[in-house]
Amino acid sequence: MVTTHLYDGQKSLPLDIELYQHASSLPQGKKDIEFKKKPELAIALIDRSLKRGYRPGIVLIDAGYGNNTTFLLELEKRKLKYLGGLAKNRKVIIDKSANKLKEIRLDKLAQSLPVEAFTPIQLNLDKPKTIWVAPVEVELSQLEGNRTIAIVMNASTFEQASDVDYFITNVSSSVATAEWIVTTYTQRNWIEVFYREAKGWLGLSEYQVRDYRSLIRHFILVFCAYTFILWHTKTGGLRRRWATKPLNTFTEALEAFRTAMSFRFVEWLNQNRDVFISYKAALGFVWG
Repeated sequence: MVTTHLYDGQKSLPLDIELYQHASSLPQGKKDIEFKKKPELAIALIDRSLKRGYRPGIVLIDAGYGNNTTFLLELEKRKLKYLGGLAKNRKVIIDKSANKLKEIRLDKLAQSLPVEAFTPIQLNLDKPKTIWVAPVEVELSQLEGNRTIAIVMNASTFEQASDVDYFITNVSSSVATAEWIVTTYTQRNWIEVFYREAKGWLGLSEYQVRDYRSLIRHFILVFCAYTFILWHTKTGGLRRRWATKPLNTFTEALEAFRTAMSFRFVEWLNQNRDVFISYKAALGFVWG
């Protein structure tokens, strides 16, 4: 699936979804009229949000999309700012002197930079973490003008680093500092939080349907349930009536909601025993 999400600093909400069908599952493969690549689906979802009047301050995308030049061009056509991942083998242009282009792979560029090019940044996570970031202005084929790319490592030198990430943005270099790039991109983690909670607690991946329409319905119901629980968490509705402690996590809010539903069912049952007994009898069961 391909999804779009809203994050405004306070809440993260799923917006839209499209299903991706692999070419191997279609009669004519990639030539099939039904086949669409993930970047095509992503642009369609972005257009859906734009038609509603939503214009994001920044579009955060993973390397699967950031590495797709056509996708980046489509974002720029819509005058959208983005920050996305890049693959280590992506080539960038670092020198155009004497009418000659000097292209270099990102991992080779990272290896060639001096230690002074990297700025240590402290990430205030559950466990504080220091990373080293080097923003560099480069050019890319098919894209006019400069873009800022960032090399992010978990050590002060490339040789010592066991984890190296690469990012690209069309935000002006005066804004796209080392700290801005890493703190802004960490906000994309809320999408991973959504998938973890929706799969673990709301049955996102637990379905027994195969039809496109049925799948979409299932996913939309999960989206609605997630949004409903999050809305109650932020507004305090569940906390006021159904909890004796602050609801700081999604699972705590979900448990308070289950408590509310159990109470209301018992309340309904006490008032409608005859209806419930008739219903069970009609199914051939005895209820007591």
